[in-house]
Amino acid sequence: MRRALYVTLVLLLLASGGLGVWYWQAQASPRTIFRTAAAERGPFLAVIAATGPIQPEEVIDVGAQVAGRIERFGIDPRSLQQTAWLSALTGFPSGNGLGGVLLGGLIMPKPIDYRSPVEEGTILAQIDPVLYQSRVDRSRADLQRAQADLLQMQAKLTQAERDWARAQDLYNRKAISQSDHDLARASYDTAVSNLGVGKAAIAQAHAVLQEADTNLGYTTIRSPVKGVIIERRVNVGQTVVASLNAPSLFLIAKDIKRLQIWASVNEADIGHIKPGQAVRFNVDAFPQDEFVGQVNKDQPRLNANMNQNVVTYTVVVNTDNAHGRLLPYMTANVKFLAHQQDNALLVTNAALRWRPKMNQVAPDARKAYARSGKQNRSSPRMVKSAAERERHDMGTVWIVDDGFVRPIRVAIGMSDGAMTQVLGGDLREGMELVVGEDRVEAAGDEHNPFSVKMFGGKK
Repeated sequence: MRRALYVTLVLLLLASGGLGVWYWQAQASPRTIFRTAAAERGPFLAVIAATGPIQPEEVIDVGAQVAGRIERFGIDPRSLQQTAWLSALTGFPSGNGLGGVLLGGLIMPKPIDYRSPVEEGTILAQIDPVLYQSRVDRSRADLQRAQADLLQMQAKLTQAERDWARAQDLYNRKAISQSDHDLARASYDTAVSNLGVGKAAIAQAHAVLQEADTNLGYTTIRSPVKGVIIERRVNVGQTVVASLNAPSLFLIAKDIKRLQIWASVNEADIGHIKPGQAVRFNVDAFPQDEFVGQVNKDQPRLNANMNQNVVTYTVVVNTDNAHGRLLPYMTANVKFLAHQQDNALLVTNAALRWRPKMNQVAPDARKAYARSGKQNRSSPRMVKSAAERERHDMGTVWIVDDGFVRPIRVAIGMSDGAMTQVLGGDLREGMELVVGEDRVEAAGDEHNPFSVKMFGGKK
């Protein structure tokens, strides 16, 4: 009996000690506190971000059709305007007389350069015309020679026509032989054909002269449209060579008050881009200012670009540059206004991303949570049914319920990067949704940080 009593006391002491240690360890272990954020209603604006260069609506690449050395550039029209203004102010004529010399000394003519406004037909550059002028002179001389040859052929035809008429008369009177008759006929036919050859030679000489004269005209490079020079690609003294591809000399923007943005949009967002859609953008030169635009018609373009397995489409956005602050080839940070609502039910994106551990889920919801986890781990190569595709836009948020968390399924819409619109489900405004968790140490747990806790406790 005494031994049994001792054994019982020892067992009771061990049990009490273990219970005490367990209680002390439980009190000393950190506790989990859920961080929450309320679902709220408010204005919602979903945007699609993209970047792209600013381009003029229409750019003309002016080239050269003949080869040669750039002799000089044309006069900037602004210099001519200054000369005309000073001529009107002083009363001096702006021609080639003494007044023109005086005005030329006061205002040095400025050649065509970057940002020069040009009109249709404005002289941009002059290629050395000496070789082409000599070809024109030679072609004109060839034409004059062909015309003189034609006069000789006409005279020979007249003589051959008379000889043929005389030979016919003599042959009828049996005064000449058959051979002399045939020879006169052949001479007449030859003179007629030579006259045709002479006329063809004149036509050919005319064509050669016209070609030479056209090439001479090509040595003067003129602006084909009204616009602004945005790039000059040659210098005086440089030789341009026109071969299969015409060399580019100038780049002219027809109207820099109307610009376009060539935005690169990811293929995942391209379905939300529509013609006429409103756009906001800014540039690094004016980071505090916001500009507006509109998606051009027939957008997006169908030719996709692939870079490192990322597919993007080019979307053209029109914008007004009447203020002149935007410059061609600036980089625009574009925001396409995909969706806007004044009173939308919103949840933070963190609430949709957060996932609990199995022991944090309410007991009656663990089975469904485990099943959903297995579905999420299914192979992405499997073809989804229509119902599964509809559930692709479903999300799960979590609310605190008596120390555990409970899921709420919601239909989600677009996101602005921080908040997501809720389109349906059992979620109500004001519900506190779990967005994270914090590990809080128990009160009074001040001990040596290098001591070891029992039963796998935190060091």
